[in-house]
Amino acid sequence: MTKTSCVVSSKWLFEHLDDPQVVIVDCRFSLADAQLGKQQYQVSHVSGAYYLDLNEDLSSPVGEHGGRHPLPNPTKLADKLSAIGVSFQKTLVVAYDDSHQAFASRLWWLLRYLGHEQVVVLDGGFTGWQKAGYPVTDVIPPSRMANFVPQVQIQMVADITAVKIRKDSPNVVLVDSRERDRYLGLREPIDKIAGHIPGAVNYPWVEIIDKAGYLLPLEEQRHRWSELENAEEIVVYCGSGVTACVNLLSLHLAGIHTAKLYAGSWSDWISYMNYEL
Repeated sequence: MTKTSCVVSSKWLFEHLDDPQVVIVDCRFSLADAQLGKQQYQVSHVSGAYYLDLNEDLSSPVGEHGGRHPLPNPTKLADKLSAIGVSFQKTLVVAYDDSHQAFASRLWWLLRYLGHEQVVVLDGGFTGWQKAGYPVTDVIPPSRMANFVPQVQIQMVADITAVKIRKDSPNVVLVDSRERDRYLGLREPIDKIAGHIPGAVNYPWVEIIDKAGYLLPLEEQRHRWSELENAEEIVVYCGSGVTACVNLLSLHLAGIHTAKLYAGSWSDWISYMNYEL
């Protein structure tokens, strides 16, 4: 494995394609076209990889509150994981996408939220795999029944009430993971209201990946978060709780393992704008 236990290289994955204790999950998705990721998977994917969809598998249906990508029902996700051969705390899950870890990190975080720490992301994603010359296929693998019994780690999540109470406390840092112009309210391509949660600091998620699509070296990940390493509590959010998981991956690489996800994120926060915050 490379960098740390939460990342593997294409070379490592190629050498473990036939390992029965490894399950590969293709997480490709497009916010602009919800069917694109699945279509790409059906055409070409890493041999043996299963597909999990951001909307259908890694999120719950959208409601009045909870944001654009509410956390999935733990039991339903556990059933899907069981159906692709993931045994709780036994199987190593390798997640990949082609969006700079945006969706692979969502699965990485979700599995840890369900108590399963045997999960890694593929450095460089599907693009890196292809550029390295490793084989792809259009063959859909058969189901591999296993037993995944989730143990939800509620301490990993913050809801809007917790954010409101804690965000202005000393030594508590609220991290906005969106691009700088969205944080500043200069541009908002998705949500109805622009801006950020008062008191939040901006660490754009895209900054942890280099131009070739690979995670920055460990020393750079650590340096990125050095000002926050003594924080009592870190709560991370984005637009809907997806790309914030990339920052949570970066924090993990930097040795900060207790940061929380505001799962509903900005899209949840603004859903209360007509109510008392």
